[in-house]
Amino acid sequence: MTAYVIFIRDSIKDAEEMATYGKKAGAARGDHPITPLAFYGAVETLEGPKVDGVVLLSFPDAAAAHAWYDSPAYQEALQHRLKGADYRVMIVEGLG
Repeated sequence: MTAYVIFIRDSIKDAEEMATYGKKAGAARGDHPITPLAFYGAVETLEGPKVDGVVLLSFPDAAAAHAWYDSPAYQEALQHRLKGADYRVMIVEGLG
């Protein structure tokens, strides 16, 4: 079942850390089966607090999403994202 990783960026704290994160996260893609569906495009908030940006990634299933997120390469990149911005991140399973 398709799974989606959703990144909701609330605010940037350190642009340099985010630049480092961007480079390392891109390299962490490796051969993981990731399909980007949205990547910091225009966001119109209909309800709740406004967000700074959104990324939506598609994976064949939740196991593939976890394999990417839990990989050593992404975990190294993650340390820079945690210093660089406030995010909410989740995995959501699709309908079929």
